[in-house]
Amino acid sequence: MRVLGLALAACLWLPASGWAQAAPAAPTVTLAEALQAARDSVDVSLARRTLAAARADVVAADHAPAPVLTTKATSIDLENGVGPGNALRDKRIDKSVGLDWTWERGNKRELRTRVAERTAEAAQLDVAEVAVQQQVLVASAFYELLAAQERVGQVAAIEKSAADLTAAAQRRQRAGDISQQESLRTEIEARRAQADLRAAQAERVRAMLALGQLIGRRGEFEAEAAWPPLTAEVTAAPADVEQRADLQAAQQRVLAARAALDHAQALRRNDVTVGTSLDHYPGTSRRLLELRLQVPLAGVFGTYGQEGEIDRARAALEQAQDQLEKTRRAALADAGRLAEDLRAAADRATAFDRAIVPRARQVASMAELAYSRGALPLVDLVDARRTLRSVLLDDIAARAEYARARTAWQLRQAPATP
Repeated sequence: MRVLGLALAACLWLPASGWAQAAPAAPTVTLAEALQAARDSVDVSLARRTLAAARADVVAADHAPAPVLTTKATSIDLENGVGPGNALRDKRIDKSVGLDWTWERGNKRELRTRVAERTAEAAQLDVAEVAVQQQVLVASAFYELLAAQERVGQVAAIEKSAADLTAAAQRRQRAGDISQQESLRTEIEARRAQADLRAAQAERVRAMLALGQLIGRRGEFEAEAAWPPLTAEVTAAPADVEQRADLQAAQQRVLAARAALDHAQALRRNDVTVGTSLDHYPGTSRRLLELRLQVPLAGVFGTYGQEGEIDRARAALEQAQDQLEKTRRAALADAGRLAEDLRAAADRATAFDRAIVPRARQVASMAELAYSRGALPLVDLVDARRTLRSVLLDDIAARAEYARARTAWQLRQAPATP
């Protein structure tokens, strides 16, 4: 019995990563691979399609009105006829061919191009923002899978030690050293550990499927066991939110709305259409020249002066400014939350790593040794094991929480890279 207690105590001292590495080999996914897959996810692809459409709008906006070719045939005498001869050269038909071109006044082309360019720049920054959001989601799912793997390892070790204790208790009962009640109690603990192991394995599968959905991975795989180290980064200040892609995109949309307002105001300057035609009318002249000038009378004599377009553009600008302020406030709150989450998670993970886990292992080891020598009742041993199990699982949760907070904080610290 002393040998059994020492063996169980040694198991309790093994690190969690050791149990995870003892699992059957399976293809692994590193955090870098998962983050790269996040940058190429379907959501990022959809944002890139929106960017491509916005860039096409720039091309559509940056061109002058095309000249208009006009041909006509008039003064056709249906009563007396048009006379003999070639239709183009001799018949009495007034024929003409001309060109008309609209001169855009008020710098409209440059303004509408500026609107499209600012919108395209905002769409490009949206791509960067979606990529960051997807990376945060993937990193969280990655560490959730890694934590689930660690939990399976820990619970498997607990299940094995409980099974060994049950077997030893049954031998002692047959030898008359312990009562049947104590033997049954160890069996209950063993069955409970088996149920916990099945639950942990199911949770690992769910975490694997969740990560696989985000990165487009199918089949069985594991997250590479690589927890981030505890570093001094936890004392860093919140990120400069002005460098965030979502805030920069909102700023570009304000510039686009301001350019749209300028364009709406420029509509008050009426465009001028100039044109010329060359006429051919046999019997009168073969070369008649026509000059045309067309000017809309919008805004003259009390008619419509683009008030609706201007008011709508002004409202859109104010809306974009409000959205910018809302985005800035949300970014500031998010930056503060990320920094505080990182500090709190680091403190908790450090407490478990340096104080709680070592003491729980020490207490469990002492309980195992005392029980093997008959100096501790079974109920105290079971309580010590339960405490250690709870502490080890809480330690895994603390490390996963710190890893998620640290990765999210790092991703938000990086400047926007559209």
